[in-house]
Amino acid sequence: MSSEILTFLVSNVWSIFLIVLFFGGSIFVHELGHYLAARARGVHVEVFSIGFGPPIFSWTAGDGTRYQVAWFPLGGYVLLPQIADLGQLEGESKVDAAELPPVTYGTKVLVFVAGAAFNILFAFLLACIVWVVGQPENNESESTQIGYVTRTIDLADGSRVTSPAMQGGLRVGDMIRSIDGTPVSNWDDINETLSMGSGRDSSGVRNAVFSIVRAGVPMEITLHPRLSGDERWRRVGIMPGYDLNVHAVDANSASARAGLLAGDRIVTVNGAPIMNANGLGDELSLEPARPAHLGVVRQGLMLDLVVPPRTASLQVGDIEFSAGYHMTHPSPFAQIAQPFVMTLRTVWGLVNPRSDIGLSKVSGPVGIVHIFHAAAEAGIRAVLRITILINVNLAILNLLPVPVLDGGQIVFATIGKLRGRALPPNFIMTAQSVFMVLILSMVVYISFFDVRRWSRDARESHAVAPAPAAPAKP
Repeated sequence: MSSEILTFLVSNVWSIFLIVLFFGGSIFVHELGHYLAARARGVHVEVFSIGFGPPIFSWTAGDGTRYQVAWFPLGGYVLLPQIADLGQLEGESKVDAAELPPVTYGTKVLVFVAGAAFNILFAFLLACIVWVVGQPENNESESTQIGYVTRTIDLADGSRVTSPAMQGGLRVGDMIRSIDGTPVSNWDDINETLSMGSGRDSSGVRNAVFSIVRAGVPMEITLHPRLSGDERWRRVGIMPGYDLNVHAVDANSASARAGLLAGDRIVTVNGAPIMNANGLGDELSLEPARPAHLGVVRQGLMLDLVVPPRTASLQVGDIEFSAGYHMTHPSPFAQIAQPFVMTLRTVWGLVNPRSDIGLSKVSGPVGIVHIFHAAAEAGIRAVLRITILINVNLAILNLLPVPVLDGGQIVFATIGKLRGRALPPNFIMTAQSVFMVLILSMVVYISFFDVRRWSRDARESHAVAPAPAAPAKP
């Protein structure tokens, strides 16, 4: 086992470095905000810690502040005995707070808000970098046009039913403008808005109102999403549309025998319009024993190519489609607004009884590391985008009115300000202890699903990996 761990660490040095740098850096920036605000307001700083638990290493500065890096890297803290007693989490203070000057309500709020403010500032700076250098996007992720309507959809229980999109009458070529009144600008927006939806009719059946444009005519279609896949997301059975421009064809494939060439654009399958590679494979797998007709545009001419009967379906791997990547330069404000809205939607979904969002669908520390690992393999631009998302998440979640979190401390300070005296220390300690246990339990619960998702992704990655001697697949 130790050799396997060592092999994993050595083979993922770059990913581990980026995780430590950007994930750890995000935590550091949050605590730095508290630290600098406290220093600016003359608040005594006893400890500045990255991580919880026993320190890996530490040192004490001349002003008495102890700086440390601890073993449990799920956060950090700045020990401020004048402002908050978080001894259960941060360790008991060695300073008698009663002997220190009192701290005003404004100072408390400023110090607690500063952590979130620094996360937003850090996210903005990273977003400025992405704005300047650009980020690659492809036609698939940028599309709001339906490229394929699946005939069936697999439910969470493993059964297969007619897809809601097929039942509701969505068609290839329809342009999606909004879902349940929320405008969408790309396919991620569509998936997110549908997944976070909470619409139900009078009988409690899930519904989602799609505002579309078909052949220039705006219309609304109400669908009834189903919970699909292991994660039980709301789905209707649609895929994004984009031009199926052929870049290369496997010489030994059924598509090559049909006469398909690089430079062709596939537009129909058996007379039905198609604008999605996965949809192409699905359609050709329905009746592999019968010839299939591909409508192809070649140098401005429409051709009908006949794919001969095949023992296996025509696979996407037989045809390499041009990716259609282009560089975009989204503004820093747009880059922050998108995760900001997504985080608020997620929080609302967790507390909305009509929603299908639960704790099993969100990511904890293990899930965040998994996401960073995947982003590191995709490139530094992907890491920057994930770091922006994480920092916006940290800012919002830390300001929730929950004891132990910054927002909860603001609530305690505000109640004390309104009643003219601080809340009883025993009450605050009890509330913090209860919520600390709840939060740690929630982290353990979420981590179980994070590990399961990571294991499943790893199995799927190994399952689709080509053999060493095989040509690379797209």
